[in-house]
Amino acid sequence: MSDKYNSLYELLNAWGGGALSTIVGAMMGRAMWHSNEARKGRRKFFGIELLWEVPVAFGMAFIGEGIASYLNVGPPATTGLIAGLAYLGPRGTEVLFQKWFSRRVIE
Repeated sequence: MSDKYNSLYELLNAWGGGALSTIVGAMMGRAMWHSNEARKGRRKFFGIELLWEVPVAFGMAFIGEGIASYLNVGPPATTGLIAGLAYLGPRGTEVLFQKWFSRRVIE
């Protein structure tokens, strides 16, 4: 019997479970950011800097899972949230958090 998948998320989930789709989402987010930096000439595409993106992607995956759990979103939205946070990276996420937190404290 052939399996029919309606989305890439369903395929990744069937092959490796939620962890695989989470890591792929985080890696794609960091790859998009890295590609943008290489396009701007700030780094080489296949440079040593690329190795530093792996731990950042894993860290952002853990952070994204926590935020998704807090927001109580479904699995495909969790992967999108993780990819978005991985694209922003630690610094971008910190700025986003500070803006959100300052609005919460003022209200």
